[in-house]
Amino acid sequence: MKDHLVLVPGIDGTGKLFYRQIPGLERDYHVTTTSHRDTARTMDDLIADLHDTIVRVSGKGRPVTLVGESFGGALTLSYAIAHPEQVERLVILNSFAHFGSQARLWLGYHLLRATPWGMMRLLRQLNARRMHSPQTEREEIQRFHELMRSSTREGYLSRLRILRDYDVRLHLPSIAAPVLYLAGDRDTLVPSVEQAQLMSELTPGGSMRILEGHGHSCLIAPDLDLSAILDDWRADRSLLEDGTKRADR
Repeated sequence: MKDHLVLVPGIDGTGKLFYRQIPGLERDYHVTTTSHRDTARTMDDLIADLHDTIVRVSGKGRPVTLVGESFGGALTLSYAIAHPEQVERLVILNSFAHFGSQARLWLGYHLLRATPWGMMRLLRQLNARRMHSPQTEREEIQRFHELMRSSTREGYLSRLRILRDYDVRLHLPSIAAPVLYLAGDRDTLVPSVEQAQLMSELTPGGSMRILEGHGHSCLIAPDLDLSAILDDWRADRSLLEDGTKRADR
């Protein structure tokens, strides 16, 4: 029987942006994508929404594998702390335990409020090469931007406000599930490598992998295969657990 895998998107709020990874993941998992409610006021609101989805898809309360990207990684970690019984394992991509620069967060919030929403598509296109992995083709980035058209100003502002109070550093040691932290070494939006190192050290079952040559929005890059990364990680953990059992005998 296939395990359940739930994909939790970034600040754009739509699970549609996992499109390139879903076919490979569906070979081994029952895959569910989620979206963020634009009217959520707190992280607890989003945790409750995610919990409803997980209970619905997992049946009989079976724990699931959660994959969270960027803001979705923050939500995924928060969910694992609140509902450890529902979590089999976690994969956290280009995310953070807290958002270190409150000034940058404040500036981003107010710029977004002031910018005409019709200009957002142009701004995304201008920043595309900075956000995406260098090897991602132009046509793929265009498709990515088309799928982002469902994102709303209200949703972005809601999630930026939620990040003001987000900090799970003190709670990471309580996460019992295995966690793989993935970090693109060309991420210019989030200090992903630094944050992955911090989080993997604080999480008892944490490990990290640097995605060399990848930027923040790397899931549509032609050479990134999340299914293969999960396979490698699970195989490595099986070898580690077997070795631990033999040492204990």
